[in-house]
Amino acid sequence: MKNQMKKEISRRRFLGTAAIGLAGMTVIPGLASSCAPKKPAAAGPKEIRLGFIGLGRQSMFLLSGFLQVPGVKVLAGADVYGVKCKRFVKRVTDFYAKKGETVKIDTYEKYQDLLARQDIDAVVVAVPDFYHAIIAIAAVKAGKDVYLEKPLTFTIKEGQELRKAVRDNNKILAVGSQQRSDPNFQHAVKLVQDGAIGKIVKAHAYVGAPPKPYDLPEETLPADLNWDLWLGPLTSNVHYNNQLDPLITVDPDQDETIWGAWRWYKEMGGGFTTDWGAHMFDIVQWGLKMDESGPVEISPVGDGTEFMTFTYANGTVMTSEPFDEKLTKGVKFIGETGWIMVTRGAFDASNPEWIPKKEEGADNTPYETKIPHQINFIEAVRERKDPAVPVEVGHRTCTVCTLGNIACDLKRTIKWDPATETFVDDADGAATAKLHYQYREGYSL
Repeated sequence: MKNQMKKEISRRRFLGTAAIGLAGMTVIPGLASSCAPKKPAAAGPKEIRLGFIGLGRQSMFLLSGFLQVPGVKVLAGADVYGVKCKRFVKRVTDFYAKKGETVKIDTYEKYQDLLARQDIDAVVVAVPDFYHAIIAIAAVKAGKDVYLEKPLTFTIKEGQELRKAVRDNNKILAVGSQQRSDPNFQHAVKLVQDGAIGKIVKAHAYVGAPPKPYDLPEETLPADLNWDLWLGPLTSNVHYNNQLDPLITVDPDQDETIWGAWRWYKEMGGGFTTDWGAHMFDIVQWGLKMDESGPVEISPVGDGTEFMTFTYANGTVMTSEPFDEKLTKGVKFIGETGWIMVTRGAFDASNPEWIPKKEEGADNTPYETKIPHQINFIEAVRERKDPAVPVEVGHRTCTVCTLGNIACDLKRTIKWDPATETFVDDADGAATAKLHYQYREGYSL
């Protein structure tokens, strides 16, 4: 697992990402989601003023993209780790300085202080999953539109509450599922939905292993990291280890060399099941036109199968098993008359005519720095319309991921009713009890 988590970042490539034209982010008609479009509200401001909550590795990728979107101005950031606030200020001020602009950038330890600002139109939230719902709900209630990293929430109940808050407050929320703005994934889904490979029998969506219990040794806490605020609503006695919030320096400039390890431990995250499932299970849900529904039966690792199995009401089965020897994270749709395989940067199919031609001068920058998805969010904010991945879609995909982890925790097959979002035949209530957990005192949705 450690090898899968480590990936060096090239700062030069990171900061040098070229802006993608608006034409490059076009979503194929009918594929944005199966949710009915909402009635547009009044058009938003021409310039979108952004604040960033959570200033770690993924946030820096997103910052690189949003800074380059025309009509966007970054004004503030919030993080419980002081050194990351300093890096944020430097990155943003350096960017505007190169354009000959002077912009005052403020940072805060508490996200509430950023949300209180009336001059912030929208926020980018890139914090650990267990904080997603609390911060996103607070943001929409404060009148902000939200770009929220995936997976949508830590628990299914949180997703239900966030969905309600977004609609009750008439705000825009976009989920950071970039693959829905990727031409290869769009092409694959269109072929599947158009019936090119016939009725879908099975889909392999390889994502990796479920989370494990926290086992990192305790280390000395950095002086400028507020650990109590970092833990937020968690009740587990999680001690500090630098892998949870990786070390960086501003002078010399040294970014994180690993992803925050909180995601691999069940006390704080959902493992690869949610981290990559939020991408790959999402594509299967999309392809099967299940954006408003989900599987009805979920079998865990070890319950008669080596991998998680998700069965839909129509008999289609999705598994979390690999489809090649390289253990590539991606999706393979298998139909009655053919198959389609799609990953980040690769596409294959049983019929060569289905394989899209590679565009000349393709963008080879790191996947997380590509900005069509960010452009889609800004357009949605301006036009007051649903983005490519609205809150309902993010919630359904996140639910699939979380159901997989619940089944693995209980070590038994569970049954789910997507219409009522409740468990079926849960006589002992064990599955229902995992829809949420009790926050520690001082925290609530």
